[in-house]
Amino acid sequence: GSVSKNQGIRFIMDDGSRIIFRLSGTGVSGATIRLYLEKYEGPSGDLSLNSLEAIKPLAEVALFVSDLKAITGRDAPTLMT
Repeated sequence: GSVSKNQGIRFIMDDGSRIIFRLSGTGVSGATIRLYLEKYEGPSGDLSLNSLEAIKPLAEVALFVSDLKAITGRDAPTLMT
């Protein structure tokens, strides 16, 4: 595989779920902070869960460790995909 340095901060949880923070844009002034949440659900897990409910615990951890609300002054994303 390949290694890309300075591509963000990644937290890998014990269950394989991931929280990733990245800056997007050409500079740090006015850059977009991207937050990726990836929830691992094993073969016997409940895949019928609403995706937003499934990642809610990860989002809470991400917001706690990053303090994004205090840093950005925003309490909700401007875009969710």
